Amino acid sequence: MNTKPKNWVFSDPRLQKLRQEYGLYTEEDFKVWKILFERQMPNLPKAASKAYLQGVKEVGFTSDKIANFEELNEILKKSTGWAVQVVPGLIDDDLFFGLLNNRRFPSSTWLRKMEQLDYLEEPDMFHDAFAHMPMLTNQPYVDFLEKLSGIALKHIDNPWAIQLLSRIYWFTIEFGLIKEDGELKIYGAGILSSAGETKFSLSNEPKHYEYDVRRILNQEYWKDHFQDKYFVIDNYEQLYESLPEIEEVLEEMLASKK
Repeated sequence: MNTKPKNWVFSDPRLQKLRQEYGLYTEEDFKVWKILFERQMPNLPKAASKAYLQGVKEVGFTSDKIANFEELNEILKKSTGWAVQVVPGLIDDDLFFGLLNNRRFPSSTWLRKMEQLDYLEEPDMFHDAFAHMPMLTNQPYVDFLEKLSGIALKHIDNPWAIQLLSRIYWFTIEFGLIKEDGELKIYGAGILSSAGETKFSLSNEPKHYEYDVRRILNQEYWKDHFQDKYFVIDNYEQLYESLPEIEEVLEEMLASKK
């Protein structure tokens, strides 16, 4: 059981002196951002959730300017009270969930190279910024993210619990769909940053299920190819309201493992 104070992450040595050095971005970096932005953004007006599209406008992302975290944090502070925290790349679970539980979204600052436009093993700043950050302007969404991370911290020393909770995160924050006006729309960042999966996820090829906590907690996922099933919420409040059920089913599954 995690016993650290809620704000312990702010003094964690793994984060010290990390910041976005905006002036160090190269001509290639700006070109990569522009190509990726212009390749994906035209797909989203008909495919993405209203919350994401509104968020893009609110944070002011454009193809000609790499996301500036200092400016973005001012916007998010007024919107939902969140901020972006620079991290060196993939980080340990305790720090990842600790940041989210303190309303800080972890993001790298490096961008893929031209030869990496189509595939990356580790998410870069384009994925973190373009796909995740517009959704940080939606209050029910970030409230869910904060509280889900709080549940994870309670079980941070239990790898099985973290694996189960990662399934909730995966099928919502990364690969979630929502039904709006009778149509499937995307809010999951893993889809929003992928032109291929944007088209695939909304097609008739994969299976689409109603949001079901128990089913998700029992569902494994893929990291190296498109998902073969997606879970669909009715609204973002549904995510937040499902938190007690997540805790209840999680505890049940942990108890059965003993």
